[in-house]
Amino acid sequence: MQNNLKVAITGGIGSGKSVVASIIAEQGYNVVSCDEIYKNLLQDKNFLKVLSAEFACVLDGVLDRKKLSKIVFNDAEKLKKLNYLTHPVIMQTALSKMQGDGINFCEVPLLFEGGYEKLFDKVIVVLRDTAARINSVAVRDNIDVSAVEKRISNQIDYDNYDFTNYYVLHNNGSIDKLRVDTFQILKNLKN
Repeated sequence: MQNNLKVAITGGIGSGKSVVASIIAEQGYNVVSCDEIYKNLLQDKNFLKVLSAEFACVLDGVLDRKKLSKIVFNDAEKLKKLNYLTHPVIMQTALSKMQGDGINFCEVPLLFEGGYEKLFDKVIVVLRDTAARINSVAVRDNIDVSAVEKRISNQIDYDNYDFTNYYVLHNNGSIDKLRVDTFQILKNLKN
């Protein structure tokens, strides 16, 4: 095994990639979250100035995330612009936090959409039935089903994508089953 192995954890919205990331972190591995980096970026006053120039969602130095979501998930060009502004900074930060020896993990929501899979040595894809994903996100984010479906439509088609070259976790059973399957992948990665 090489001294530093970079492993991405990805999957569609509501697939359970954060659960897999937390299972891995509980085992003592370094796990970086692109969502956490994004949240921190949205606290940066300089970045908020850049955002406010593009989107009418920053008021008195505070971002209205719901308003931003409504804007970008209803306008493909605005979503593309937001991704253009945020993704390079997020990925650069994430990779800089994965420098230690051993196996380092990064939870990357839009890995394939951004072509970032090439930046990692291995990829774990978390798959879950679409109906379960929709229901889970609707409850979690307190939004209606159509809003979740719109978000899913901006992601790759996880039901029909070829994941042959990646580790795949099916999250349609119990948390215990997901944990066992995650441990098996960790074992394979260590070897």
